[in-house]
Amino acid sequence: MKRNKSTQVYLLLVAILGLVVIAGCPVAGTGEGPTVSFTVPVDSATDVFINTAITATFSEPMDALTVTTDTFTLKQGTTAVAGTVTYADGTATFVPAANLAASTAFTATITTGAQDVEGNALASPHVWSFTTGTSVDTTPPRVVATFPSDGDTGVGSNGTITAQFSKDMNPATIVGASFTVVAGLTSVAGTVTYDLPNKTAIFAPDGNLAFSTLHTVNVTTGAKDLIGNGLEVNKVWSFTTAAAGLGPEPVSLGTAGNYAILAKTAISTVPSSAITGDIGLSPAAESFMTGFSQTKATGYSTSPQVIGFMYAADMTPPTPSNMTTAISDMETAYTDAAGRSLSVVENLGAGTIGGLTFAPGLYRWGSSVNVTTSITINGATNDVWIFQISGDLIVSSAVNIILSGGAQAKNIFWQVAGYAQLGTTSHFEGTILCQTAITLQTGASMNGRALAQTQVALDQNALTEPAP
Repeated sequence: MKRNKSTQVYLLLVAILGLVVIAGCPVAGTGEGPTVSFTVPVDSATDVFINTAITATFSEPMDALTVTTDTFTLKQGTTAVAGTVTYADGTATFVPAANLAASTAFTATITTGAQDVEGNALASPHVWSFTTGTSVDTTPPRVVATFPSDGDTGVGSNGTITAQFSKDMNPATIVGASFTVVAGLTSVAGTVTYDLPNKTAIFAPDGNLAFSTLHTVNVTTGAKDLIGNGLEVNKVWSFTTAAAGLGPEPVSLGTAGNYAILAKTAISTVPSSAITGDIGLSPAAESFMTGFSQTKATGYSTSPQVIGFMYAADMTPPTPSNMTTAISDMETAYTDAAGRSLSVVENLGAGTIGGLTFAPGLYRWGSSVNVTTSITINGATNDVWIFQISGDLIVSSAVNIILSGGAQAKNIFWQVAGYAQLGTTSHFEGTILCQTAITLQTGASMNGRALAQTQVALDQNALTEPAP
C-alpha cells in the first residue's frame, strides 16, 4: 500500500514516541542493585589461614546462576587461583582447589556480572585483599552449650531446641540433615535456623513435642565452620518432656518463640525501655525500628535498651529468611489459638474480668475484654491457659496479672483479634498473639512476648521473654 507524505510523518512520530515511552517505563532489573555487605576474610586482613575459604555476603538474595567462578575470582598478583564457587542463603563461597601460598597477598573480586533475583547487578565491582600467614586451621568447631541440657526432665513441649557452637558456622551447613530430633524412635519434623550473633543452631518443631517422652538430639559432623571444618564427632544428647498439665495443649510458636517482640510493620520505643530477649521485624525494614539508637552489625543490630539482638527483613542473610519463617510461624500460632474449641468457657464476666481467678482452661469472649482490676491465673507448672478475644484487650492502669500455684507465663496465651493495650504501670503475664497492634503505655511491664501482626509500641517499659 502506498503511503502519502503525511502518513509517513505520522508513523515516524509514533515510532519515536514509542521509543520514549519504552525508555521511560520501569522494566525488570532496573531497581536498586545489591551490594556486598560482609566478607571473610575482611579487607586488609593479615595472617589468614592458608586453607581459608573466601566468602562474600550480599545485601539481598542473589541469582545463584550469576554467582560463579566468572563473577567471583581470586588472584595472586595477576595469576588466577583455581577453585569452586557456591552460593547459599545470601553468601557466596570461593573454595581454593589447594592451600594458598603462605605469606602472600591475594585479591578477591565480585564483578558486576553478579545479579540479584530481580536481575539487578552490582553497581560496581567489589574488590578486597588479604595476606596469608603460614598456618592451617584444622581446629574443628564444638557444641559448647545446648538447650535443653543433656538429661533434663520436665521440658516444655512447645519450646525450641538449640546448640551453641565454639566458632562461627557456615549457615548453609546448619540444616535439617545436620540437626535432627527423635522422639523415641520417631523423627520429629521441624525447621532449623542459624542465629548469627549467638553462633547458635535452633530447631523449632512443627508442632508440640510428645508429652513424657525421651527425645534424642543429634548435631552431625555435617555442621561446618566457615573454613569447612566439621564437628569432630556427632554431638548427641537427650532430654525428657514434661507430663501434660490441665487445660488445652500449649500453642506451638515455632521460631516466633525465639523473640520477645515480633511485628510486621513497626516497633517503636520511647526511651528508655528494657527488653530482655530478641526483637524481630518483617517485612518492614530496620528503619521502622525507632527509638532504640541501635548499632548495626552483620545480620543484626544491638541497642542499649535490648539485652538480646534486633533483626529485620532488610539485614544480611540468613536473617531475611529467618524473619520470614518467624512471621509465618506467628500467624500459624495465632490461627491455632483462635481455632481451639474444646471445653471452652464463654463470655465470662461479659468481658469485664477484673478481680477474677482463672483455672487452667480455654476462655472465649465475643467482645472486647477489659481487665479493670487485678486478676489471678492459678495452676500448676505444666497447666495451660488460652484466652480468645474477638475484640480488643484493654488492661487498666496499675492493674496486675498475678500468677499463683506455679503457673508459668510461657503457658499463657492471649489471642486478640483487635488491639491490645496495657495501661500505665500495669503488669502483664503471657504471650499476646495480636492480629493488629500492641501498645504498652508508660511504665507498663510484661513477662511474656508481644507478637503483633502490625506494630508494637513501647513507652519506657520493661518486657522480659518468659523463662523456657
